[in-house]
Amino acid sequence: MPSVSAHLLRIGTRGSPLALAQAHQVQARLAAALGMAPAAIELKVIKTTGDAIQNRPLTEIGGKGLFVKEIEQALFDDAIDLAVHSAKDVPGVLPDGLALACCLPREDARDAFISRKAASFAALPRGAVVGTASPRRAAMVRRLRPDLAVVPLRGNVETRLKKLDAGEVDATLLAMAGLNRLGLAAAATAPLDVDEFLPAVGQGVIALETRADDIRTRDRLAAINDAAAATALAAERAFLAMLDGSCRTPIAGHARLDGGGLYFRGLIVKPDGRESFETERRGNAADAAMLGEDAGRELRSRAGTDFFSV
Repeated sequence: MPSVSAHLLRIGTRGSPLALAQAHQVQARLAAALGMAPAAIELKVIKTTGDAIQNRPLTEIGGKGLFVKEIEQALFDDAIDLAVHSAKDVPGVLPDGLALACCLPREDARDAFISRKAASFAALPRGAVVGTASPRRAAMVRRLRPDLAVVPLRGNVETRLKKLDAGEVDATLLAMAGLNRLGLAAAATAPLDVDEFLPAVGQGVIALETRADDIRTRDRLAAINDAAAATALAAERAFLAMLDGSCRTPIAGHARLDGGGLYFRGLIVKPDGRESFETERRGNAADAAMLGEDAGRELRSRAGTDFFSV
């Protein structure tokens, strides 16, 4: 084993409170698994374009890849050894030379309905304003409640909650996983059942990205990898990749394991919510990626190439 340097591993992360909470979780797990002090694992905060531009919808400036681009460049530059991502922020296809090497155990994958004016999504009055930065959530809200108004709402979790409290919107939707990791679970008015409001691909999963040829780091990450989360994510990301999905496209997908079996459900929705297609797959967990890819191929065929045009 090589001698311990001042920093045995360097973690790249965004600087938002949620991103830092996730990075600290990775740091603590790695330190415990590898028998080292947390201080031996450096956290390097990297500002991404997605964080820097807060006054425009992500769809106008390049999609959710803008939350990972600069961090991935730091991997290529050997400035960091691993990147910590919310898996739902990672585009379906990674740059050549990079790979997702590890997943932490999945947190609550559900979306949370949050409002100061209604106890549930169904209880919102006609014409109520729902704020969200997610094309998936916006399309699904329009699909389920075409009578509601949907407006963009950017910012980190705390910022969006403040905007809600200030009355800028009547309701918003956030990931339960993020609320839990920030100690803000009580802010959720009502979690939305996965079967009724399908989450984003990867929602609730912390994914660690490395250089594909960095065997040393990948071997170390194996000590904290959660096989169930990694298997579910493989199915979901194969579905996303087959649909060429990004932040611009309203795509939802969720896989869950039951013993050696896997159940996957996928959904695509027109941005205006007026048309949607969904499918499901059941099979062996060992075939996770194949099941997700097959589900994506089916929906792409059924929907046609112009499905996501506004």
